[in-house]
Amino acid sequence: MSDPRNPDPTARTRPARDGSRGEAPIVPRHSIAGRSLIVVIAIMTFLASLTTGAVVLVRAAASDWQADVAREITVQVRPVGGRDLEADVNASVGIIRGTQGIAGVQAYSKEESGRLLEPWLGQGLVLDDLPLPRLIVVRIAAGASPDLPRLRRSLSEVVPSASLDDHRGWVDRMRAMAGTAVFAGLLLLLLMMVAMVLSVAFATRGAMAAGRPIIEVLHFIGARNSFIAGRFQRHFLMLGLQGGSIGGGAAILLFLAAQGLSGWFAGTAAEDQLSALFGRFSLGPLGYAALVAQILLIAAVTAVTARHTVNRTLDTVE
Repeated sequence: MSDPRNPDPTARTRPARDGSRGEAPIVPRHSIAGRSLIVVIAIMTFLASLTTGAVVLVRAAASDWQADVAREITVQVRPVGGRDLEADVNASVGIIRGTQGIAGVQAYSKEESGRLLEPWLGQGLVLDDLPLPRLIVVRIAAGASPDLPRLRRSLSEVVPSASLDDHRGWVDRMRAMAGTAVFAGLLLLLLMMVAMVLSVAFATRGAMAAGRPIIEVLHFIGARNSFIAGRFQRHFLMLGLQGGSIGGGAAILLFLAAQGLSGWFAGTAAEDQLSALFGRFSLGPLGYAALVAQILLIAAVTAVTARHTVNRTLDTVE
C-alpha cells in the first residue's frame, strides 16, 4: 500500500492490474505525430546513408587512382634534329631498366603513340610528317621507392630530349578532389542532422502540449523533471530506432543490390565507367558497419534531443 504523503509518480502511467483501461501515458505511443516523425527520420537516415556510402565509394576509388598513378611514371622522348629517335628510346630504356625499384618498362612504338591521339584527332590521319614524341611507361615495383631525381639526371645527360613525369600533379589533383567530396558529404550530413534535430524538437514540444494535463498532475504529486524527461527520451529513442532502421536498412539493401547488379555489366563500357567513378562499387565490411553505426547515432541524437527539449521546456515553465 502506497503512502498517501509520497504517492508513486508512475501510477498514472501504469495500466490497471485488473485489466481495466488505465490512464493515458505521458507520451502517446501511436499518435499521428509519432508516425510522421518515424517517416521523417527514415527519410533523413536514408539520405544520410546514401551520402555516407557515396563518400566511402569515392574515397576508396580516389585511393585506388592515387595508388595506380603513383606506381607508374612516364618518360617522353621528343624527336630532335640530328639525333636518332630510335637510338634515344633504346638508350632511355636501358637507363631505366638499370635503376633499382623498377618492375617493368614498356616503350610505345610510333604506331602505338599515334593511336593514343585518335580520341582527340580522329582516325585515318597520316601522322608521318608530325614530330610525335615517343612514350615509355615505367612500372614501379610494389613497396619500392626509386631515386627519381637521379634517374631524371641520368636521362638528361644521355638523352637531352627525354623528360620524366612522375604524375605528381595528377596525384595532388586527385587528393584535392577526394578531399572536396568528403567535405561536401560531411556538410550534407551535418545539414541533415540539423534538420532532424529541429524536427525532433518540434515533435517533442507537440507531444508535451498533448500530454500537458498529465505532466501537470505529475508535477503536482512531486515528480521530478528528470522522470518526465526520461519517459520522453525512451519514447523518442524507440522512434529513432524504428525510423533509422527503416531508412538505413533501405539504403543498405540498395547498395547490396547495386553491388550485385554491377556484376552483370562486367566487361562492358558501363562497368568501366562505374569502376572509374566508384571503384569496385562495394562498401566493404567497414562501409556497412559505418551505416549501422550511423543508424544508432541517429537514434541516440533523437533521444538526447527529446530529453534536452523537455528539460528546457519544463525549466522555462517553472
